Amino acid sequence: MGTKKGHPRSRFLAVLSLCVCLTGVARSSTAGATAQVTPTTAVPPFAAKLQPLLQSRMRQYRIPGAIVYVDIPGQGTWLKSMGTGDLSTKAPLDPKGYVRIGSITKTIVATVVLQLVEEGKLHLDDPLSKYQPEVPNGAHMTIRQLLNMSSGIFSYPDDSAFWPATDANPNRVWNPKELVAMALKHPPYFPPGQGFHYSDTNYILLGLLIEQITHQPVEAVFRQRVFTPLGMHETVMPALTSTAFPTPHPHGYQYGSSNQAFNEPRLTGEAAAHANASAGTPRDVTALNPSEAWTAGAVLSTLHDLKIWARALATGTLLTAQMQHERLSGMVPINPQGDSYGLGIAQIYGLLGHNGAIQGFSTFMLYQPKRQATVIVLVNLTATPDRNDPSTVLIAPILKQLFAKPRR
Repeated sequence: MGTKKGHPRSRFLAVLSLCVCLTGVARSSTAGATAQVTPTTAVPPFAAKLQPLLQSRMRQYRIPGAIVYVDIPGQGTWLKSMGTGDLSTKAPLDPKGYVRIGSITKTIVATVVLQLVEEGKLHLDDPLSKYQPEVPNGAHMTIRQLLNMSSGIFSYPDDSAFWPATDANPNRVWNPKELVAMALKHPPYFPPGQGFHYSDTNYILLGLLIEQITHQPVEAVFRQRVFTPLGMHETVMPALTSTAFPTPHPHGYQYGSSNQAFNEPRLTGEAAAHANASAGTPRDVTALNPSEAWTAGAVLSTLHDLKIWARALATGTLLTAQMQHERLSGMVPINPQGDSYGLGIAQIYGLLGHNGAIQGFSTFMLYQPKRQATVIVLVNLTATPDRNDPSTVLIAPILKQLFAKPRR
């Protein structure tokens, strides 16, 4: 997606472009093992420069709180909690707390789909009509195209009625087929395979596909195939009717309505500066039913588990070497700087991972296999007052300082 319009779950390209603007540069295993951490006895030298910069950005962009984790073997490990997890008490963010991870959920969905492909239960180039005949033009659309965002299917959060409905009733239980039907009222962005457009609908359809093939709810499938084998005991895919949010967790905040935060154009120049400077107190949007995002973004997790998942995802711990190669080899270019999107995974600045957003939270998780480096940013804010992505605002200078290289 080439513009800011659309939910952060569905504007990955805009996030990458933001990294260009914010940094000022053209940017960017074994199951059951715990996440690798490089021992360090002191704050790494790179943190001395980054910390004041990130704290300055938090003030500028009115970000309540953030957890930043950087681990680079040979350079050190840095974990920093900044700001607050509760604006009323000013309590600090707990690095052990749960957060909503938004579209990082998609990396889990895609991994399960690829496991099912390995088991011969479906094929990447099967037509979607084989499983979901109700989708128009599904005979010319493949599972691979759903995974890599080249299907052209309309993304349901772009429907003008969606965000007002979620704000009117945050605890509403959304049926996945209801979300698909909302999307299918709209024409496709382009014919299948003829472009790249990040669409949450793709991953709702993949969630339905997983349930259709396994005859189990996705929350059980994720637990059996991903969370338990990796020891990710602090990661949860909520049932459709669940509003439960494990504790401890920070409060999640949002400036304005969801439509303002997600669909209105990003501000620039004086308008952006004024919006950030004049923003009042964000509203608390912690309580909601994440069925609105389902397999496009409903999972909850912790920093501990995301460290495990970042490495497992990027190195293919839960897939065969052949399937991991398939996942990464056909990446679709998504901007002139050389970033790309594969089968439920992105390559940014030479690191592999994903970002995510849902009301109250913005997340970024990246891993570089060559250096065994991990970068994770967790923020308790949907969007900044000028409608930028908060985790990108903070991860951009980290990538510039520690991973910058000549870009195409």
